[in-house]
Amino acid sequence: MGNIVAIVGRPNVGKSTIFNRLIGGRQAIVDDTSGVTRDRQYGTCDWNGKTFNVVDTGGFVATSDDIFESAIRSQVLIAIEEASVIIFLVDVTTGITDLDEDVARLLRRSKQPVILVVNKVDNNERYLEANEFYSLGFEENFFVSSLTGSGTGDLLDAVVEHISEEPPIETDLPKFAIVGQPNVGKSSLINALLGEERNIVTDIAGTTRDTIHSKYSKFGKEFLLLDTAGIRKKAKVHENLEFYSVMRAISAIEESDICILMIDAQTGIEAQDMSIFRLAQKRNKGIVLLVNKWDLLEKETNTARDFEAEMKRKIAPFSDVPIVFISVYDKQRIFRAVEVALEVFENRSRKIKTSQLNDVMQPEIERYSPPMHRGRTVNIKYMNQLPTPYPAFVFYCSNPKHVKDSYKQYLENRLREKFAFSGVPITIFFREK
Repeated sequence: MGNIVAIVGRPNVGKSTIFNRLIGGRQAIVDDTSGVTRDRQYGTCDWNGKTFNVVDTGGFVATSDDIFESAIRSQVLIAIEEASVIIFLVDVTTGITDLDEDVARLLRRSKQPVILVVNKVDNNERYLEANEFYSLGFEENFFVSSLTGSGTGDLLDAVVEHISEEPPIETDLPKFAIVGQPNVGKSSLINALLGEERNIVTDIAGTTRDTIHSKYSKFGKEFLLLDTAGIRKKAKVHENLEFYSVMRAISAIEESDICILMIDAQTGIEAQDMSIFRLAQKRNKGIVLLVNKWDLLEKETNTARDFEAEMKRKIAPFSDVPIVFISVYDKQRIFRAVEVALEVFENRSRKIKTSQLNDVMQPEIERYSPPMHRGRTVNIKYMNQLPTPYPAFVFYCSNPKHVKDSYKQYLENRLREKFAFSGVPITIFFREK
């Protein structure tokens, strides 16, 4: 399971500030257009050579008081079930409240490590007051100030102590994760692909993970499907909680090679879909977009071309992503979706010989050379591909720090055009030769 650190606690204790601190002040994966904290739910943190995902549960609570406590409670329960480490955030300025006691009671039953973090400790007096939180009975306690950032380094050290890099599943088969919002048709798609002939479904023995891996082997095509819809639905309370599906999506993306993101044709691509898309992009996974329920739209007003153009506008600048219109219900084009996902897998694993790379790219660089920066020229001498599981290239040049983003984008576009990397994020580095 992708390592997930969940931040839980009652409202207004500073969850989103601590969240931003942990992901290094970098925006959470945010859809800029909407600019609301609801989209700032998850991001990635790298610390001491370990990478993990941070989930801020604050974005998932409705604000009316009566459903407040039950919403927080169900989130804590989901975090206990799905997260690798739980950060329980409390606020020194209010002391221990009833709701804190409530949350503590649930967390004490957790098998997962719980780190108690007392926030807003920014002077000596508050440091003394923070000691009362030891009475909640957690072994690891940290006093921090999320505004100034004091104490967050020690906290991160403690978090990564609990994070083990899980060895990936040993297989040469492509691993596909089908992700998307609740009720978009993920389980139906999996059933349609695997068919009711469950004999072609071999759940891989000995996986302690929550994702179920089914081997697909029909029509000469083979791959593993990571099913996060969770055939083993645990407690029914999670049925419609978007928080639960987000936690599941993060784990699946982490383990997969290709992320098949299903979108509902009736709603189009929403903030939540964008978050999942950006996460997959950030983790260098191949991406295929499936637009489901296309059969339900009025065709006169909606052409596939317009719909596609609108989607590409939203996911830009990484818009070289295949989009397949399907109807799971009518089993329309679902095998086309499989073919496209396999093509993207090929693209992601493509290795280009250094000689060929230089022969093709040098003329492109000569045709449009890097702009000068404060009188300094950037001369790109040669390039090669790195031995990573996804396409990454190094361009050796003079003054690598002065290469502008727009030029990097130019090189990426040329690589895509010349070598067919559709559906795959490309990483480019510039190094002193």
